[in-house]
Amino acid sequence: MKRLRMVAAWLVAWPCAWFVSEPALADDFAITGARIYADPQAPALEDGVVIVRDGRIAAVGPRAKVAVPRGMKVVSGAGRTLVAGFWNSHVHLLTHDLLHPEAADPAKLEGQLRDMFTRWGFTTVFDLASSTASATALRGMIGAHRIAGPQILTVGDPFFPKDGTPVYARPLYEAEHIAIPEIRSTPEAVARLDRQAQAGVNGVKLFTGAILGAEEVMVMPADQIRALTAEAHRHHLPVFAHPTNREGMEVAVDNGVDVLAHAAPIAGPWDAAKVRKLVSAHVALVPTMMLFEVYPAESTPVSTVVQQVRALSEGGGDVLFGTDAGFMDVFDPTAEYRLMAQAMDWRHVLAALTTTPARRFGQSDTRGRIAKGQGADMVLLNGDPATDATAFSKVAMTIRAGEVLWEAD
Repeated sequence: MKRLRMVAAWLVAWPCAWFVSEPALADDFAITGARIYADPQAPALEDGVVIVRDGRIAAVGPRAKVAVPRGMKVVSGAGRTLVAGFWNSHVHLLTHDLLHPEAADPAKLEGQLRDMFTRWGFTTVFDLASSTASATALRGMIGAHRIAGPQILTVGDPFFPKDGTPVYARPLYEAEHIAIPEIRSTPEAVARLDRQAQAGVNGVKLFTGAILGAEEVMVMPADQIRALTAEAHRHHLPVFAHPTNREGMEVAVDNGVDVLAHAAPIAGPWDAAKVRKLVSAHVALVPTMMLFEVYPAESTPVSTVVQQVRALSEGGGDVLFGTDAGFMDVFDPTAEYRLMAQAMDWRHVLAALTTTPARRFGQSDTRGRIAKGQGADMVLLNGDPATDATAFSKVAMTIRAGEVLWEAD
């Protein structure tokens, strides 16, 4: 994990026979007695009941109106809070095993996914750069029930500008014998994007501001960003930008990207005009706030990140929850919740975890809420985030598609 610490330090230093898991609950079941927040805008449903059949929510309502079928398994939610399954919209699948899943011990893979993600309530994760082959293979293993894990969305291989592979990425890819080509020409890059789309990626990641040294950032040419975002949108894929600094952020926003994968504290506070521009361009932000606290630098104050998130949220922009887990080896998201609570109220934090990513990434019909017909992706919490935002990290049970992926002792 020392390698991941070194990687994260570079980012903030710039002023800038197959094993098959048996789920704890594989059959139909009910959760009873919990306080339920069905979605971020819904009032609390006290003493609620949720019925799960075939991996979907069959009924939800107060105990007086929703009867638990005789003989159905029951999970007690008394004294707990039930919310929809969480999305972590910025992670990396960069451990040796996750980068080579077909060669890894399935039990070890499952353990890493649990420790990094599902133990913290994440039923969906968006991998913002590993490799196309490894991420899609891992996703396939989960889909085939060879291992248990979250829904994995991925950008696969990232796009670096020519001579712009970030200084921290080079040793990692070399050590793992993974080649990520740089952009040599726009047509070649567009053709690679097409191949990745055919391979099943769910998005595209552009390093619009690539860190080459302690005080050097390479900004991706505008025409390349414009061409790649246009091609990604033709495939109905969202485009994430790693901005780093003001120039990297502005060229990304001006040329069609959909999501800023990090806050950019080096760019300074966001005024009303900046927020209006982001909202008008429908650009969302994954702030990864705790990254700048875990690896502090005078030039990247956390207070600036908090201001950017607050300004965008108050201005009506989309904020997505993400921790950069896998890039850094701090998986507990408690610090992110604490910092998010300084920028927005708990309902906005819940939206960043549930309905906003489901909407942004085209899954509102199946995920993001606790409602009849939705997939049974849910998190049972030991606490109420309405009174303490860090309760989002006090996970008692993580359920995806009706299967318990993690349960506290």
